[in-house]
Amino acid sequence: MPDAPLDVAVVGAGHNALIAAAYLARAGQRVAVFERAARPGGAVQTRDDVIPGYRIDVGSSAHILIHLTPILQELELARHGLRYVDCDPWAWYPLADGRALAFWKDVERTCESIAAVSPPDADAYRAFLREWRPIAQAVLRVFLQPPTPARVGWTMARSGGFARGGLGLTQTILGSYRHLLAARFRHPAVRAAIEWVAAQSGPPPTELGSAPLAGWQALYHESGVKRAVGGSGALAEALVALIRAHGGAVYTGRPVRRIVVEGGRVRGVEVARGAEPGEPVDGPPLEGRTEFVAAPRVLAGCHVGITFGRLLKDVPEAAALRERVGKLRIGNGFGMILRCATRELPRYAGAPADGGAGAMHRGLQLLCPSAPYLDHAYADYLRGEPARSPAVVAMTWSALDPSIAPAGKHTLFAWAQYHPYQLSGREDWDGIRWREAERILGVVGRYAPNVPGCVEQVYIQTPLDLEREHALCRGNVMHLEMGLDQMFFFRPLPELSGYRTPIAGLFLTGASTHPGGGVFGASGRNAAQVMLK
Repeated sequence: MPDAPLDVAVVGAGHNALIAAAYLARAGQRVAVFERAARPGGAVQTRDDVIPGYRIDVGSSAHILIHLTPILQELELARHGLRYVDCDPWAWYPLADGRALAFWKDVERTCESIAAVSPPDADAYRAFLREWRPIAQAVLRVFLQPPTPARVGWTMARSGGFARGGLGLTQTILGSYRHLLAARFRHPAVRAAIEWVAAQSGPPPTELGSAPLAGWQALYHESGVKRAVGGSGALAEALVALIRAHGGAVYTGRPVRRIVVEGGRVRGVEVARGAEPGEPVDGPPLEGRTEFVAAPRVLAGCHVGITFGRLLKDVPEAAALRERVGKLRIGNGFGMILRCATRELPRYAGAPADGGAGAMHRGLQLLCPSAPYLDHAYADYLRGEPARSPAVVAMTWSALDPSIAPAGKHTLFAWAQYHPYQLSGREDWDGIRWREAERILGVVGRYAPNVPGCVEQVYIQTPLDLEREHALCRGNVMHLEMGLDQMFFFRPLPELSGYRTPIAGLFLTGASTHPGGGVFGASGRNAAQVMLK
């Protein structure tokens, strides 16, 4: 535990919390991070004990949004061992007839791929990107600063896209990405590919106000998709190294039991000294097993529901906010993932005959037929049932980074939607996990006939597992639903959207706050800037 007075105590070691701690430590603040899990990183974590011989991500895998920020350069994380490789094409969408759409970082190369399937849509895609790039760039500028109605309005109004589009564009933005794409593209495969990428944020294709999720496609051609060498957790490892290099500390296996508040001001945190074998780390404090750590400022990087519902449970000043936070839309989870060790890569149509890696193995493999396929999966979810025919994003990172698998072996990750955390009927996730895993592998097998035959081991993460492992309430990897009513200065609540709270010295970061989930880091950077002021 800290042997000198702290300036800031950080609750949780997710990537946003670590990024904030890194900025604070570099600015000369004495910082200590306290994490309940045995490893730092939260959902940006790679483990070597899940499947022996493999380095397996247990949360995020593809890093996209963080490369649209200055974080990696400002923190000079390459000096702490962080390296990336480009995934190009960054997405690949197979058609039933054996053809495929490839989304390269280079727009013209992408359009050539689209033209081979639908020539008119190649021109439409260029126009789509031209229209949405200035809008998406304006949204990005909003994401990289604390949100206020005036700041959001001014930034968006200055966007060239809004100046040209006027009320018509505003109407489009307030619509759904299903309607947006249907109005722009003719071929159902082109629409389905972009739609499935947009659906990764959570809102279904028909949700009002979701159109920008598809428009964000314009920036993916700028950032591309990148893969951290050694696994997604390499980002967290580099951040921890930086924090320690600047005199900060990161403690794992040390859950914060309580944020201590006296007279409306933070006084520090109560930290567990360590759990006994088999004891839940989020259980109640045990007498003689907790330690008070004084700090005039506390940054809570955990789920906002945990912050106000558990860590501030007995704080009178938090009572009103606790009730309102309790009514936020967490949702009902929306996906599950398989982490597979395989003897070979999926043999998609067009893959190299010798079993080697092809272009389709380098990025996100979008396995989602055209509408109404995704609608049917979402309808199952709304009934409280796992999708009978889930949509899948398959990822084969060992094709880019052989260091994560034994020689001659590979990894296959398969993220699938939609899967409700709370099931209807009498089923439970522990009872149906293997049945649903087989369904997901069956979807991959429709495109790659050697799956599931080539799969040797599987690590399953259901929505319930995501809650257990990463404290992702109800299995929602975005913390809160990413609907328009819970974004910008509404996230998580208007009075909390600037990373400050009414409790003096208490600040927030993480996916519960602006701009939301994903490996972005903008929340951590923004929160640190607010605290340093």
